[in-house]
Amino acid sequence: MSYQVLARKWRPRSFREMVGQTHVLKALINALDSQRLHHAYLFTGTRGVGKTTIARIIAKCLNCETGITSSPCGECSVCREIDEGRFVDLIEIDAASRTKVEDTRELLDNVQYAPSRGRFKVYLIDEVHMLSSHSFNALLKTLEEPPPYVKFILATTDPQKLPATILSRCLQFSLKNMTPERVVEHLTHVLGVENVPFEDDALWLLGRAADGSMRDAMSLTDQAIAFGEGKVMAADVRAMLGTLDHGQVYDVLHALIEGDAKALLEAVRHLAEQGPDWNGVLSEILNVLHRVAIAQALPDGVDNGHGDRDRVLALAQALPAEDVQFYYQMGLIGRRDLPLAPDPRGGFEMVLLRMLAFRPADTPDAPRQALKPVGISQATADSAKPVAAAPVVAPAAASVPPAVAPVAQPVPAPVVATPEPEPEPQPEVLPEPVAEEVIDLPWNDPVEPEIVQQPAVEPVLETIAEQPELPPMPMPTPDSAVPDAPEWVAAPVPEPTVADVDVATPGIDLDDEPPLDEDYIEPDMDSAYSYLDDLASEHAAEPAPEPEPEPAAMPATGLALQWLELFPKLQISGMTGSIAANCTLISVEGDHWLLHLDPAHSALFNATQQRRLNDALNQYHQRTLTLTIELIKPEQETPAQAASRRRADRQREAEDSIHNDPFIQQMMQQFGAVVRHDTIEPVEAPVPQGS
Repeated sequence: MSYQVLARKWRPRSFREMVGQTHVLKALINALDSQRLHHAYLFTGTRGVGKTTIARIIAKCLNCETGITSSPCGECSVCREIDEGRFVDLIEIDAASRTKVEDTRELLDNVQYAPSRGRFKVYLIDEVHMLSSHSFNALLKTLEEPPPYVKFILATTDPQKLPATILSRCLQFSLKNMTPERVVEHLTHVLGVENVPFEDDALWLLGRAADGSMRDAMSLTDQAIAFGEGKVMAADVRAMLGTLDHGQVYDVLHALIEGDAKALLEAVRHLAEQGPDWNGVLSEILNVLHRVAIAQALPDGVDNGHGDRDRVLALAQALPAEDVQFYYQMGLIGRRDLPLAPDPRGGFEMVLLRMLAFRPADTPDAPRQALKPVGISQATADSAKPVAAAPVVAPAAASVPPAVAPVAQPVPAPVVATPEPEPEPQPEVLPEPVAEEVIDLPWNDPVEPEIVQQPAVEPVLETIAEQPELPPMPMPTPDSAVPDAPEWVAAPVPEPTVADVDVATPGIDLDDEPPLDEDYIEPDMDSAYSYLDDLASEHAAEPAPEPEPEPAAMPATGLALQWLELFPKLQISGMTGSIAANCTLISVEGDHWLLHLDPAHSALFNATQQRRLNDALNQYHQRTLTLTIELIKPEQETPAQAASRRRADRQREAEDSIHNDPFIQQMMQQFGAVVRHDTIEPVEAPVPQGS
């Protein structure tokens, strides 16, 4: 007789022989005993947990010659034929190979025929989630109302792929994974009956490798028996599976507890002989530390899933709780950094050495002796104290402030001079310090420039020697010419404020346009007033309590009113238009015009904007004018303020028209309606040309 594998030989033939799944067996046994039979059952769960086995037992319970019962006899012809897989009324269908709708239609065509021998015709559809959507649709009606002599049993490992219409027509039972304890218990019984010598550690290895599947555990046991020549030994199983010796993990942890670096590296060497996955080894250490932490918090909560409960409890007694948490956290960080290590084993060793090196400072076994110097000098920067002569000291105790020399022009790169054996060391050239440069502007009085010095950090040397102070470098006089100076520097410009000096910083070409303000709106040259209205509307949309700009103290009259009428006719835009919109005309003396600009907009003003505005006036009047702009807050209304005022007037008129509307008033009175003023926008009327 040919050999029969353990997974088939020990397949349960009744509910009593089933291992685990008590929650499913109880419901099925009670339903069979009370004759409360459903027409469709769905069993879900991972591979090898008993889905097909339970379906075959149900088929025997329904068709046993002794009657419908939860305990089939197993001796009648029906039970024997079902066990041997040749019962004609048990139709087993592999949905993975019969996914087409034509296969489902053929199955449904045979449903109408009564069973040949048994009481019920049982359709067992395995891996039902592999059916196509058309097959599911064809199956729906028959699955909901099959003939009374037909039972459907569906099995799947992926119930999420089943349509909700299928799930709602079945009684669903979810089978659980097998725990390592249950697998080891069953393997102990099977190997005892089979007279196969075994070790408990070998069974625990098989139980964990099965990953919740009893069929996988039985198949691995068959392989282990063949590998071990009729015996199931831990060493053979470990070699067969290529898994890590769990005892070596404890060797590593014991070396950590003892603080023995030699034993720690020796344990790593033994691990390396097996060629393990170092990331997996670190994961095993973290799993043990996790269980040790549970044992310290709740000893009864430690499971024996790895067969090492006693060793975990012993570690929990020997290892302080703070060390457990520290090792676990460092192991997590080590797993993250392990791919960055040049060598996986080296990265693993560094994680363990880091665990060994760092201990809480208040523990009795913490290292008390400071680390010896490594030959690197330390220096601190102190800009408030001058450099003093420093003797040659130990690198760990050397702390010398750097020297600061007032320098105003670039000097060569720092050169470190090697000290000679003579008592007097060679002076060293200091690096370039940072000094604030002063530009000679035409409106500045010829005074001595004040140099603002900032500290510079000297380079760190192997030996700190005395460094003499260097004399300050000569500074250029205020009258010295600035090469390549922009032409606007020499132009006659009225005396500016501090803001003007901030704008005229060196290194910036003022002929270039400054970056546009995000809140600035490009004006429409067809209607400059419309541009000002949009600008005021943009400012009104901001959360500021008052619109920008603020209203003027007095309405525009005289020259200020003429400027309001002239502004829309000038061909200007961008920042120049914004500058002109916030100015007012103060005086006109022949061809010389004087404007006052609100200082709040001085950040946008420079000589380039003044020149462009002057050019626009010359082009409009067809003659050459001389324009002067002073940063003084206008007392009369500017074009921007006028646009803001008109915008506010139109907004107020729009709100009044809403409140005065009879229909709105009726809604407020009858329904308690509330007018949201932030949603009211006035209708913009076109501004006539020349207005």
